[in-house]
Amino acid sequence: MVVSVICILVISYLIGSIHGSKIAQYLSGVNIKKEGLKNSGASNAAIVLGAKYGILVAIIDILKGVIVVIAVRFWIFGYADYSLVEQDVLVYSAGAAVILGHNFPLYTKFKGGKGTATLIGVLLALSWPLGLLGLILLIGTTLITDYLLIGVFVFYFVFIGASIWFAEGIGPMAIAGFLFLMAVILHIENFRRLIRREEMKISTFLSKKKPSL
Repeated sequence: MVVSVICILVISYLIGSIHGSKIAQYLSGVNIKKEGLKNSGASNAAIVLGAKYGILVAIIDILKGVIVVIAVRFWIFGYADYSLVEQDVLVYSAGAAVILGHNFPLYTKFKGGKGTATLIGVLLALSWPLGLLGLILLIGTTLITDYLLIGVFVFYFVFIGASIWFAEGIGPMAIAGFLFLMAVILHIENFRRLIRREEMKISTFLSKKKPSL
């Protein structure tokens, strides 16, 4: 079983390393890692190439989280005999692995995105009502505050809440806390820009014209 778990985590990481930004680059001819915020996340794709590309990248990156969680649950139910605590730890660990793959892909010298879209996919697969609630709060908070950054961390609080109230054992809470801390570190520059009032507002982004898909 140990070998199986290691294989699941490695495969999850490798799936996470598949970036929607590569599809965007193929379609547009623009490497978004060299433009804008210089990362491969959906938000940077939207900033550099426009909303349609941002949505495309987001869908691909969300699907990674969905696919990994559903596949691991299928494997558990069909081939493993784990307690509820062990099941939740494995599922959350696989979710963390796919996010790590997205943020630190091996083939790009560990420089990837910031994991928000993939986290959305993980939570949607864990519990689609909570994932949908988190997504609605993310969008709503972003529109109200005019900053995507604030909406992103509202979503993280929903994810942490899900790990506390609906998952078994302390493992999922620890994993959610780790992912939250990683997100804070990866968004440090965003927070600095927010304090300096230099962080891009969503209204500013929406008013810009970008290349069409």
